[in-house]
Parts: sequence; C-alpha cells; structure tokens
Amino acid sequence: MTTAGTIHGLGLGPGDPDLMSVRADRLLRNARHVAYFRKAGKPGQARRIVDGILPESTVEFPMEYPVTTEIHFSDPRYNAVLSDFYADCTTHLRALAEGGEDVVVLCEGDPFFYGSFMHLYTRLKDHVPVQVVPAITGMSAAWTATGMPVTWGCDVLSVLMGTLPEDDLADHMARADALVVMKIGRNMDKIRGALRKAGRYDDAWLVEYASMEGQTVSRLADAEGRVTPYFSIIVVHGQGRRP
Repeated sequence: MTTAGTIHGLGLGPGDPDLMSVRADRLLRNARHVAYFRKAGKPGQARRIVDGILPESTVEFPMEYPVTTEIHFSDPRYNAVLSDFYADCTTHLRALAEGGEDVVVLCEGDPFFYGSFMHLYTRLKDHVPVQVVPAITGMSAAWTATGMPVTWGCDVLSVLMGTLPEDDLADHMARADALVVMKIGRNMDKIRGALRKAGRYDDAWLVEYASMEGQTVSRLADAEGRVTPYFSIIVVHGQGRRP
C-alpha cells in the first residue's frame, strides 16, 4: 500500500519573505506540489511571497475563489458557492496525498488565524495527514510598524472584523484596552463611526501593506477620504500597567 503523503498548511507571515520561519523555507525549497488561493486573474499574494524560492519542477495548483465581494457573505448563496469550492479543492489535495505526494498549501499570515486554509483543514484532517506551520500574523507586523508596543501589563487586546455591525464594533472597542481592526475595505466609514462612538478615534493608527513594499503608517484621523487597500489594518495601542 502507498503511504499517504502529508498536506502542509504553510504560514508565510505578513508578506516579507525574510519573516518566514526556517521550517517554512525548508518545506518550500523541497516542495513537489504547491497549492495556493488567489482571486481569478490575479497571481495571488501568497504565491508572490514565495517567488524565486520554489524549485522549477514544483507542480502548482492555484485555487481561484469563485466569489470574493460579488455576493454579500450574509446571502445563503455565498456559503453554498464557497462550500462547493472548498470541497473541490479538498478532493484534489486529498487525491494527491492518498497517492503518496506531499503538498504545501501556501497561507498568508498564520494558517489558523482567519485564513482560508482552515476550511480545507477541517475537510482533510480525518482522512490524510495534515501538519500546520504557524507564522507571524499581519496584525503583528502592523503594530510593529507603528513603533509602539500594542499591549502593556494586563491590557486586553480585541481583534475585530470590520464586517461587524457598527454598534457591535463600538461596544467591543469601548470595552477593550488595545484594538486591531481587520477587513477594512468598504467598511471604513462604519469603522470610523464605531471608533468615534467608543471614544477611540483619535488614538487609532492605519497601517497599509505592513512589512510589504509600499508600507505606510499614519494616524487614522490624517487619512480621511483615503481609499484603503486590501492589506490594511487599524491599530489602537493599549496604555496599561508598566513598571
């Protein structure tokens, strides 16, 4: 019988190849099969990070999202379409592993932190060996880019999705000491409103392309009217106990 190969969910970190782990680099340089998510017609950020690292003989399997923002996530069709997509990807990856092939799945940031790989992991883990390689998250690169510690002493850090309703955002923002807000994009006006309601607006920082080419860091109040790119994170630093 053929020994099953392993699916590696490989965290690549926030974007700078120098911030990848040694384990990630080793797996990439010996990869026979590599899979990665991307938007249709785009090369994909994960694939861009590893450009020049993969062996020329590596077989690539780009997994192109059938929808991104065309259907709102609250629409039942959104989950149905994505569920079929993840099932198809799983079938392909499982067949490779069952045939004895190891597969590296590229993951931006950390695979278990709001990543698409999680949807493959839950479908694969009971059938073939799956290993996850953790990595530096985008939010870690973002608060580092501000040049200030994000938490002190007993500070409570909340990580919020900009897709939440404004009142829910404001409630979490008011109760937390330090904040990270992700998935900004078209939610920026709502996020600004929530920060104002919570009294945190003047303390908020906007980081674009953290650790990547084109990185910018500015106070959110100084970025009024700016259209933020996909790779944007808002940070509010905690001011807790310190010696």
